[in-house]
Amino acid sequence: MRYKAWFFFLVLTMMIWGCGYRFTGGGDFPFKVKSIFVPVFENRSAETGIETVITNDFIYELTRSSNVSVVEKEIADAVLWGVITSLSTHTVSRSGTQTPLERRVRLYLDLKLTDRQGKVLWATRGFSDDESYEVSSDKFSTEQRKRAAIKTLSKRMAEMIYYQLTDIE
Repeated sequence: MRYKAWFFFLVLTMMIWGCGYRFTGGGDFPFKVKSIFVPVFENRSAETGIETVITNDFIYELTRSSNVSVVEKEIADAVLWGVITSLSTHTVSRSGTQTPLERRVRLYLDLKLTDRQGKVLWATRGFSDDESYEVSSDKFSTEQRKRAAIKTLSKRMAEMIYYQLTDIE
């Protein structure tokens, strides 16, 4: 009976490997890019300072997860350009008709990966995601929660873009 279980496990393992199953984003960086430059994203939203946070999260995700190195523009194989097109906030829940309890912040990005000559290798427009945060009567506390939600959102979006890029065949 033990041999049948091992045989079944071996066959199942071979079937999974044989069908080409793999985790998303597990590949190398596309287009033979080994070095990349990431300039500070352009911020077209009214939220000041988020361009640095988002750019740093993208750089961190690239250096943490891949074999691509982040370098100066002059020696980079490619450039990852980013534009924060908008950031909006909407109330999700209320207490009564006037008191918000929870809000959701939505961030929109346009991204473009170009080679040294400026040829577009990959691009996405209107890439967006959202994150909710709690609202309190203290405006400072609410603003801190909003900033924390933007930071969470930024990290998640950097990870999702990295997985999209490394899933290109």
